[in-house]
Amino acid sequence: MKLPNAHRATVSRAKILGYLLSDTHPRGKSKAVFFKRLGFDATRADSLADELFRHAEENEVKHRMETEFGDRYVIDGWIVAPAGTRAWIRTVWFVDVGEETPRFVTAHPLRRRR
Repeated sequence: MKLPNAHRATVSRAKILGYLLSDTHPRGKSKAVFFKRLGFDATRADSLADELFRHAEENEVKHRMETEFGDRYVIDGWIVAPAGTRAWIRTVWFVDVGEETPRFVTAHPLRRRR
């Protein structure tokens, strides 16, 4: 199963800059180390967003959880860094009750696929 309406998914620029690429965010700073090591930084925030969109569109949903607030989707797959290297990551997307558009929640590295 693919992420429903992945072509309409949203990734907040504030989420990328203030969380995934933030050296000071309590939960995001370890993710910032990972993504910056890949070559993503504030000047490449749009390319990270593009990779997250591609990740959501091309990979299968690994897990779906229905909640009273909406549906949570977990997707594992590769992203391509600015230098052309690849990294295996997990993204999480959420579709609120009554909505159809998935919104990006988080991403983090995974160990390489066997």
